[in-house]
Amino acid sequence: MSVGGKQVILAIDTSTDTASLALAQDKIVLAELTWRSKQNHTTQLLPNLNQLFTLTGITAKDLTAVVVAQGPGSFNGLRVGVSAAKGLAFSLEIPIIGINSLEVAAYQYAETGLPVCAIFNAGRSEVATATYQKKYGKWQQLVKADIVTVEHLCKHTTKKTLFCGEFLPAAAAQIKDLLKTKAVMPPQIPDFKRASFLMELGKQRLDAGDIDNSVTLQPIYLRRPPIGAPKKE
Repeated sequence: MSVGGKQVILAIDTSTDTASLALAQDKIVLAELTWRSKQNHTTQLLPNLNQLFTLTGITAKDLTAVVVAQGPGSFNGLRVGVSAAKGLAFSLEIPIIGINSLEVAAYQYAETGLPVCAIFNAGRSEVATATYQKKYGKWQQLVKADIVTVEHLCKHTTKKTLFCGEFLPAAAAQIKDLLKTKAVMPPQIPDFKRASFLMELGKQRLDAGDIDNSVTLQPIYLRRPPIGAPKKE
């Protein structure tokens, strides 16, 4: 159902150590919560979601759609966030939209006009990365999501590019050293992930009728979970 016939959308992003939730009615974000969850998504998501509902006076039954950051990112975080989103969408019979987490990180810099390369830590001295750009008024993906080394990323960066993402502080010096003036680094405070950007991307797809299946939607891991082979008896 909806509140007075209006569109009520919940956005959930638990793909990295920084978790974020947002609730919007039509085009207005009513409330947003962003916090350093680290690896505590399992215990912190539902209490913060309840707080979001309390702040806005909205209930789960008022939701008309849910948008979730689909990954790549933390295995545990993605499992928790995607499962919660799918549970709400399935039980309430409302649309669900999964958005690539790298796209969410990049989207806040869309209006710079530059190619925007988002990077997340992938472990093993590698990063998960994808590049986007707004050209001629259209937001588009230039380089698909992949796991590479910073050296490989820089070797294949030929134009002046803005780099962002939660792992940027750890890799910034190396990127700057390899790319010199071709690397643009934004201030770190604005790069604190916000679910309102996820909300906006999700609403664009929802308005276009491009929705996912609440049963078949799965997290984007890029790399399989680090689970060892079963021991022989």
